[in-house]
Amino acid sequence: MTIRHFVCAALLIVSASLTAAQQLSVLRISVTVVDAENRARPVPRHALLISDNPATAAPRRVVTSAEGAAEVRLRPGSYTIESDQALVFQGKAYEWRQIVNVEPGKDAVLALTAANAQVESSSAGATMAAGESSPSELLMQWQDTVVSIWSPTARGSAFLIDPRGLLLTNQRIIGTAASVEVQLTLAKKVSARVLAADRTRNIAVLWVDPSMVSSLKPVKLAPEGKADVAEDQSVFAIDAFAIEQKTLASGRVSRVDPHTIASDLRIDDNSSGAPMLAATGDVIGIMRPDDSSSSRSYAVRIDDARPVIAEAQKAMAAAPPPSAALLPVEPQKPFPQEALEEAAKRRASSFGAYELHGADFDVSFITPGMVYAARRQPERTTGAKTAGGRQDITEIENARRALQDFGNWSGYVADTLPVLLIRATPKLVENFWTTVGRTAAQTQGVAIPPIKHVKSSFSRMRLYCGDTEVQPIHPFTIERKVDDNNSISEGLYVYDPASVGSQCSKVTLSLFSDKQPDKADTRTIDPRILEQIATDFAPFFARR
Repeated sequence: MTIRHFVCAALLIVSASLTAAQQLSVLRISVTVVDAENRARPVPRHALLISDNPATAAPRRVVTSAEGAAEVRLRPGSYTIESDQALVFQGKAYEWRQIVNVEPGKDAVLALTAANAQVESSSAGATMAAGESSPSELLMQWQDTVVSIWSPTARGSAFLIDPRGLLLTNQRIIGTAASVEVQLTLAKKVSARVLAADRTRNIAVLWVDPSMVSSLKPVKLAPEGKADVAEDQSVFAIDAFAIEQKTLASGRVSRVDPHTIASDLRIDDNSSGAPMLAATGDVIGIMRPDDSSSSRSYAVRIDDARPVIAEAQKAMAAAPPPSAALLPVEPQKPFPQEALEEAAKRRASSFGAYELHGADFDVSFITPGMVYAARRQPERTTGAKTAGGRQDITEIENARRALQDFGNWSGYVADTLPVLLIRATPKLVENFWTTVGRTAAQTQGVAIPPIKHVKSSFSRMRLYCGDTEVQPIHPFTIERKVDDNNSISEGLYVYDPASVGSQCSKVTLSLFSDKQPDKADTRTIDPRILEQIATDFAPFFARR
């Protein structure tokens, strides 16, 4: 062996040894405290600093998740884990400083609890003296109080203001609905009655059965006449994009108007209707939708809500109590990804859903594989076919739009949930005199294309398994604006695919239009369509 070969071999050995020594291990950290009811509470968004011993670099900063946990990959060695800032919770302040040893090839666990915390430190005492809460405490106290709501036309948030079951939200989320769905957890959803709504103030008050929210703590509204807000003031909002993974957004007030508060808070659109919190934990506003593309967000000032709340409290006395019945929810298991990929390949040249045609509506039965495939199909129609084998370009484009354009519910459909979508689209027709006029023009050599209008807008649908009505997971409406004064509505109802299975002697669908809301157009669904739906969902049912 030459000297060169010997040196190379030695370097390889040293390099391998260094690589083994540098293998990373996982440190799993959990942070919990005990509340006034002696319940262990995970601490979300608590910032921790991680330093090696002895320190060789600036501390590494990590923040706990909504479940009060954090994972970090570290080289073997000794580390100091300490709070960046104190947690202020229920009148006590907690700070942690612990040393942990990370061994090669072994994961480490560190549980930070009230037992190993330094309590009531001087730095946290200053925060408490100012009457302010830490971001972690705000999220811990109020995240369960903020719930998701579904109206026929929008999803948003609401929050509990009264233990009798009153929830506060935006009127624009509710629209004209008399009742909405309130989702407390992924598996728990109930109906809420709209007790009062003020379109001008953009405020609505909902009422749910009190037993459904008995474990929740109503928020604290800023005292009447004392809900003062100043520019550059710190504000917070609970972002409820994920129903059981809520987070806390923070920002500063940029402008204060008589009815609104502008800030740089950034939350998801689904969190419109959530409370805007001051650092004291008091609610000073209600986050509202913003159609502009500016970096600002807006909240309705809480004083604007007080007259609507008073109206709702009076209405409670005359209104029947809301139902405590649980509503259907989406299946918890996802649709198998490999089955979606296979569907995309299988439907490479197919653009249509399974179809049924009524008097006023064309009905599409849409499965997850169809939506997934449609999003991945190229923008071409050469050689393409709809589900029925037609090759007309216009029909193919209409079929494509039926699987790609869901209007105000595009975000929901994009998640490719394991649900059956039934879409009712109003038919377009040409009235008699328009046809006569167009025909007369043709005799003079003027070719005018058909001038069509919507025959009837959608009102509602009812699905039956045998003689039993199937309750939808969501009764959505797709809203489309025709012009400045007119709009049309499509139906987009969401169902559990198991509800139309082989247990049904037959499956029928009743459609109702806005012109004849009490007259049903009832159609029996072709068994071949039901078989195709069952085939599409077979990979999902095989894993349930």
